[in-house]
Amino acid sequence: MIFDWDGTLMNSEARIVDAIQTAARETGLPVLSYHDSKQIIGLSLENAILGLYPDLNQSQVVAMSEAYTQCFLEESNVDMVPFDGAEALLLNLKQQGLKLAIATGKSRKGLNAVLAETGFGVYFDMTRTPVESASKPDPLMLTQILEEFGLKVSEAVMIGDTTFDMEMAQNIDMDRVALSHGVHQTEVLQSFNPKATLDSLNELNMWLMNHI
Repeated sequence: MIFDWDGTLMNSEARIVDAIQTAARETGLPVLSYHDSKQIIGLSLENAILGLYPDLNQSQVVAMSEAYTQCFLEESNVDMVPFDGAEALLLNLKQQGLKLAIATGKSRKGLNAVLAETGFGVYFDMTRTPVESASKPDPLMLTQILEEFGLKVSEAVMIGDTTFDMEMAQNIDMDRVALSHGVHQTEVLQSFNPKATLDSLNELNMWLMNHI
């Protein structure tokens, strides 16, 4: 079971948007709307920034990245918590003897920090970020995870809330399950032909128990 993090297991959308808007303000860039800012959640930080501000040069991207990271990790007072049912889901899957992995657009530093904060790190056998791989929708994170576990594509499923997650899995013909409680709209997610589109982690838990 390969999970995205932000918008899938962690309800961090508001915190991410706050950090994006704060970083833009601090670096003299136009502050985009909440709706526009959240569309890039799931990409690597550099790709996300360029997705919002495609005309930036490299030094501007670096400045924006540093301001975002500072705000997200240390300054933002916007709460973020795991979605309801997250820990029960992970515990149940581990008790079933399944391998669990994360494929996220977060930085390694950011992922390590939030796994330590939530205590969820103990549930995962492997994690991948763009720092040691490639940004979604490139499927390199997925192929690295499969290689580490010695699994075929048919023996894994990608679970996420964005089109980046769905497209990444689709690119190597991996089964995928979409969650509607995150960033991208249900009808857009369904265009990638997921095995299921579910509204919550509690629904996902029940669905997986019937399909494992």
